[in-house]
Amino acid sequence: MDGSYDSNKNFQLLSFRGINPAIKVRKNSRCKNTNHYLRNKTVKMQKKNSLQQWKDSVSYGQRWIAETVFSCIKRMFGEYVTAIRFENMIKEIILKASLYNWFQSITIR
Repeated sequence: MDGSYDSNKNFQLLSFRGINPAIKVRKNSRCKNTNHYLRNKTVKMQKKNSLQQWKDSVSYGQRWIAETVFSCIKRMFGEYVTAIRFENMIKEIILKASLYNWFQSITIR
């Protein structure tokens, strides 16, 4: 997540759910006793180490890969599902993703 998600509440929520945070902290961030410990840890990692080293350690900046695939699937099959029942919507999405993967496997060599 980018710096707009840099808040103690977000770090607290991620910690509660057992998720390792990958939030880029603001440039002027400082370690404080009132901060969540994960936020302080992230501030130290981003300030002490190089920012690129932190990005590599948490795989920051990989979202574009998934967004590209979503965009390709939407261009190929449209943005909407035609099914009405939720179970059938899931099946339709799985079918579209499977077809996309199959098309990719036969076109890229």
